[in-house]
This record gives sequence, structure tokens and C-alpha cells, in this order.
Amino acid sequence: MKLGFFLKESLRSMRRNPIPSFAAMASVLVTLLVLGVFIPVVQATTGAANEVREKVALEVYLKPDVTEEQIQRVRDRLTNETAHVETVRFVSKEEAYKRESKRNPEAYELLGSNPLPDSFRITPDDPDNIGAIRNELAPTTPSGSRTVVDPAIDEVKNRKEETDKILTATNVVKLAMALLCGLLIIASALLVSNTIRLSLFSRRREVEVMKLVGATDSFIRWPFVLEGVILGSIGGILAILLLAVGKIAFVDPLAADFALISAPETMSLPVLALLLMLAAVVVSALGSGLSLRRFLKV
Repeated sequence: MKLGFFLKESLRSMRRNPIPSFAAMASVLVTLLVLGVFIPVVQATTGAANEVREKVALEVYLKPDVTEEQIQRVRDRLTNETAHVETVRFVSKEEAYKRESKRNPEAYELLGSNPLPDSFRITPDDPDNIGAIRNELAPTTPSGSRTVVDPAIDEVKNRKEETDKILTATNVVKLAMALLCGLLIIASALLVSNTIRLSLFSRRREVEVMKLVGATDSFIRWPFVLEGVILGSIGGILAILLLAVGKIAFVDPLAADFALISAPETMSLPVLALLLMLAAVVVSALGSGLSLRRFLKV
């Protein structure tokens, strides 16, 4: 049989059963609308969490009487001999004083001198490795205190409480987004499959008759699979159109005034549309084929 025959049978079946067909199409439409909104939200949330994680850093404070030779020695150790280090930035005492005096000018005016030391600011290759870097530069002694690996280093601080809060919060956000995304995908597949199954249930007599007169499983299945693809494509197109209208009418005008909307980098609308159409076709086709299996057992 040619594809045209199966396509004609699919369209005829949709005309004869408009309510189940509309229900399947509406299910795909609603599912893709939710996914179309949820995917950029997940991307934006994950991007924001990653930006916060990038602020995690380690401070290596040097002793007050440190020399240029000692500064270079510490820099070489941090850059070449310390694991998990991505960048090393030297902060002179003058730069630190200038920065802190801007934050609290009244307090630093009363001091009259610069009490801040030279330091190195270390950014880890992964925020989770910041503890390992600190342990390498300031290992714990048997007594429980910490010692430094170079005599020019006065103290190594990683702002543990602040770092732990950042890492915990971002890990929770990523885990929650991953779980929600997984649950949504599973719920979407079950919703479409169950809706298509209801549509097939209303035509179970037709399937049984076709089986009894000798029709093969593939002959019976293909019109239903094509019907699912057509309904999924219609629902996908409508969902993409609604998402495009929403983006043009609401998101784009607000992005000019709200940095929270414009800042996150998310996938472009054409890429999102292609992904949603692919999901609509695949889920609808699989839902139709799998849901039909029980009705083919006559």
C-alpha cells in the first residue's frame, strides 16, 4: 500500500472521530506550551545558579613584610603547582585599600594607614573543589589547627560559611529543576499516550473487525500512527505560534526594562520550535503505536 492510502485513512478517521482527535491534539498543545515555557525557565535558572557559583573564590593573604621575590614564589606555586586552580589574581594592598575605603569611607579615614595585606584571589576550576585547594595550601595539623605551605603566606580563607551557602543553594536549584523537568516529560508522555489510547478505545471494534478479516498489524497500525503524527504536528504548530505571540507581545517588550528577563542566555525561538515539533511528532507517533498494541491482540 502507498503512503497516500494510509494518509487518506488517517484523515477519514479524524473526521469520523472529531472529539477524541481534538482531545489528543489539545493534549499535545497544552503539553508543548508548558514545555515551551518551562525549558527557557530551566535554562535561565541554571544560568543564574552558575553565575552565582562562579563568584566562589579563595583568598590567600600574604604577610605584611613580604618581598617581591616571595610574592613571585607564591604566585608560581599557586599557578603551576596547585591543583584545581583556574585563575590567580594578585591584589596589592593599595588596590585592596582603595576598594574597601570606597565601601566604608568613614571607617578607613579614621585609620590613617593601610592595614590590609597583599593577597591572591584564586578562582577554582569547579566551585566544589575550593575545599581541596584550601587543604592543599593550608593543611590541617594533627592538633586540628592549620598550617601554611609557604612562609610568605599568612592565612588562607575561603569564606566557608558564604561558600557553603552558595554551593548548597545552587545545587538545590539545579536538582529541583532537573527533577521538575524529568517529571514534566514523563507526565507529558503519559498524558498524550492516555489520550490517544482513549481515542483508540472508541474505535476498538473497527480494529477487531480488521483483524478478523485478515489485515496485518502494520496495515492497521500505520493509519493510527500517521493520525497521531498529524494531530501532534497540528498541536505543535499551534503551541509554537502561541509561544511566538507571547514572546513578541510580552517577553520582548519587558526585556528592555527588566534585566532579569534579558540577562539569561536561553535557546533561540527557532531552535526551541524545532525541538518542540520533534517532541510532538515523536511522542504522538510512539503514543499511537504503543497504545494500539493491546487492541491488536484479538
